[in-house]
Amino acid sequence: MIPAPFTRPSPAGHHVSAHREARDFDACAITNGVIEEKEKRVSRRTVIAAAIVAASLVFGASFAAASSTGGSLKGAGSTFVFPLVSQWQANYKNAQITYGSVGSGAGIAAITARTVDFGASDAPLSKDQFAACKGCEQIPWALSSTSVPYNVPGVSYGLRLTGKILANIYLGHITKWNNSAIKKINPGVKLPDLKITPVFRSDGSGTSWNFTDYLSRVSPEWKSKVGVGTQPSFPTGIGGKGSSGLAGVVSRTDGAIGYVDEAYSLKNGFKVARIQNRAGVFQLPGLGGIKAAAATIHRVPSNGALSIVNPPKSQKRAYPICTFTYVIVPLKSNKAATLKQFISWAITGGQKYGMPLQFYPLPKLVQTADKTFVRKIHS
Repeated sequence: MIPAPFTRPSPAGHHVSAHREARDFDACAITNGVIEEKEKRVSRRTVIAAAIVAASLVFGASFAAASSTGGSLKGAGSTFVFPLVSQWQANYKNAQITYGSVGSGAGIAAITARTVDFGASDAPLSKDQFAACKGCEQIPWALSSTSVPYNVPGVSYGLRLTGKILANIYLGHITKWNNSAIKKINPGVKLPDLKITPVFRSDGSGTSWNFTDYLSRVSPEWKSKVGVGTQPSFPTGIGGKGSSGLAGVVSRTDGAIGYVDEAYSLKNGFKVARIQNRAGVFQLPGLGGIKAAAATIHRVPSNGALSIVNPPKSQKRAYPICTFTYVIVPLKSNKAATLKQFISWAITGGQKYGMPLQFYPLPKLVQTADKTFVRKIHS
């Protein structure tokens, strides 16, 4: 079953369904399946129940498709992709899939140690990680955006922020919500004299990699002092473990700001920022912005690593903090046939389950490359 669409507040305070946004950007034409649901008004609580299947899934717990026909796979890693993997677990019929939502860093460690059949990470493997994994490959299997939620009482949805302002907040240079730089780009918004509390992931996180990659591209100071990483040394703020941990800190801390995949922001009812792209447009995360960012991909390198962060100004609709997320598998596996069948389904027919969760379908160029990667897996 395809989950009901999330809804997002419009500037006027109404809710716009994710499917409606997708239709506006011609996003409903998906390879191996077209979503043709009627637009519905649904409560956020109902959406969460339908879309985030097995929300309490922990590493090692079993969650099987009701009519699994045989075989099993065990995976671990990215919390970013967890909502989508949960849907795959519920809808894939040819094997029982278990998945531990433990973070990208832990997922990479698990597949390196061969304690799982596949890992999942939002950060591409480094050269050292490739070497340590000994015969692994990474396959981009999903595509979404990193939202910037904030908890500022009295301030509505869609506050405008630039990359430079975000970097200066996380560097500790901007410490109050009524800072002149924020006020300047938000005319008419009554910003409180409230301390800003930056929230970051305390565990190894591909979402941190995506966020710090963006900050490094827009702030020379961030690039030189902190840089890009799955677990960088943030100069200031409070840490939260996993996407749910970060979301929890943001939700209970007045003045907090964080970064988390769009599905988690919608699940928690967060207000999220409009981030200025290189064309000067303040863009919300969402399917249209992801589609525009992904349009910059013209080839897939042999290692599978892709970046669509801070796309060029020609992509006026692009949201600047988007990312591919990867499945990491050993080229040689005693479950090669089961792995190949599952991943082949995930990158094609399984993509239709992502749009209600704000995962945009893989571009055909990427799907074609992925099929080549999958063929390399053997027993």
